[in-house]
Amino acid sequence: MKAIVYEATGPSSVLKLQDKALTEPGPDEVRVRLVVSGVNPTDWKSRSGSGSRKLDAPKVPNQDGAGVIDQLGSGVTGFDVGDRVWLWDVAWGSNEGTAQEYVVVPAHKAVVLPDAESFDTGASLGIPALTAHRALTSNEDGPARLSPGALAGRTVLVTGGAGAVGHAAIQLAKWAGAAVLTTVSGDRKAGLALRAGAGKVINYRKDDVVHAVHETAPDGVDIIVDVNAPANIEADLHVLKPGGTISIYAANPGESLTVPIRESMTRNVRYQFVLTYTVTDEQKQNAVAAVAEALAAGALRVGEEHGLPLTRFALEETPAAHDAVEQGTIGKVLIDVASAS
Repeated sequence: MKAIVYEATGPSSVLKLQDKALTEPGPDEVRVRLVVSGVNPTDWKSRSGSGSRKLDAPKVPNQDGAGVIDQLGSGVTGFDVGDRVWLWDVAWGSNEGTAQEYVVVPAHKAVVLPDAESFDTGASLGIPALTAHRALTSNEDGPARLSPGALAGRTVLVTGGAGAVGHAAIQLAKWAGAAVLTTVSGDRKAGLALRAGAGKVINYRKDDVVHAVHETAPDGVDIIVDVNAPANIEADLHVLKPGGTISIYAANPGESLTVPIRESMTRNVRYQFVLTYTVTDEQKQNAVAAVAEALAAGALRVGEEHGLPLTRFALEETPAAHDAVEQGTIGKVLIDVASAS
């Protein structure tokens, strides 16, 4: 089979298309024929490392993907060969990612993809949607698992609403019954955030964010899902309700956050740092279950018309796909691994 492999960390040029032996699933594993692989910032950051370093073993990149179950290992129940699935955290703790024609994964990392949903949607879920779920459930008195009405009466501010995590956070929060506000940096992104379902979109380059938030939410917001806390912290503290939560899920390598201590104390602010890989098993199970439920309900959609444009690459173009994500391409970057037939 064809696979993208890298043997040392470094720039995207370390990614090479190779022939790779097909492996058999072991007990409680499934083998998936991949149709689409999704690329996230974590993928290029892991590949890049902190400089050039030889790996202990060759590695296939990319955490997210969608495809069709090709073979079942012993002891697997609840799946049949031919089932359409989406995958999560595939390369975490493994050398096998989704930038290859087939991948063997623990059966619990494969989730049924409804017939009405595309492989594009399935490959866009994993890291963004599971991260968004944890961010939205990190309030001290909030629900552990999202469902319709779980955030009723709550107001959520999503910074960077045109990004993949921001897009998922808007859709999940709306599905769970929250009022959703978001900030963006331009008119095109504003249109995308509106199509994702945001109730109010604020262009932070033109508008006073604090004033604009208070126009809609005079008492402040309950949860902030923040893509850039160092830049936003001052405004965050002015719009957050007492006892509210700032969920921080993104950072550049080596980046730090200076927290205004007295202002945070006054409002009894909760800071929740989110890395979906290392949440508890219960939190991950709740996230996967809620995302699957929202997907089945038609609440998680991708594509330009739903606020998340798709940029496509062929498998052999994976280095360019990684570069596109690193360079901040708007929307979701996908890799066509194989045809859907």
